[in-house]
Amino acid sequence: MEFIVEKIGMSRTISVPSTPVTLLKVKEAKVVEVKDGKSLVAYSDGKKFNKAIEGMQKKYNLSKEFNRFAELETANTEAGDLDLSAIEAGKTAKVTFTSKGRGFSGVIKRHGFAGGPGAHGSRFHRAPGSIGNCEWPGRVQPGQKMPGHYGNATKTVKNEILEFNADSGIIVVKGSVPGANGALGRVRIEK
Repeated sequence: MEFIVEKIGMSRTISVPSTPVTLLKVKEAKVVEVKDGKSLVAYSDGKKFNKAIEGMQKKYNLSKEFNRFAELETANTEAGDLDLSAIEAGKTAKVTFTSKGRGFSGVIKRHGFAGGPGAHGSRFHRAPGSIGNCEWPGRVQPGQKMPGHYGNATKTVKNEILEFNADSGIIVVKGSVPGANGALGRVRIEK
């Protein structure tokens, strides 16, 4: 079963040894249509509003706050409130978020290269170093680790579910999750 979640942030358990955890809040959502095992779900995401969203809200008789739509695999068999029972029974979660964008980055930040000596006139500090072979093949091979766009990519990680608070809708998962605090993502619950 899938859910739209918002990343609250990281914390830790008060135990010995302490465990790092990430808090994910399940967004309030309504199932508006169920077709072929998939559900069309409406949820709130900021103030985005246009004619297409207005048409969907009119079609499904939704209030203004539900301004985003996603197709998810849910436990619901008919339209109505989202069924959260799968989270309580789940053991692990596959969490999908967009990682933090870091713009155009060099090889030290992007790939963890060591760089060269900092002093004594080495003239090799943060550069990638040698990237090609000798006379043959006479070109740079594809797939070399080079400077470039880093982050802002869809990442999925598998986490163990430690706790779920049904009143507040907060899932506590073990370990870290990609993305910035406040970002929206998806959680797929597995048994």
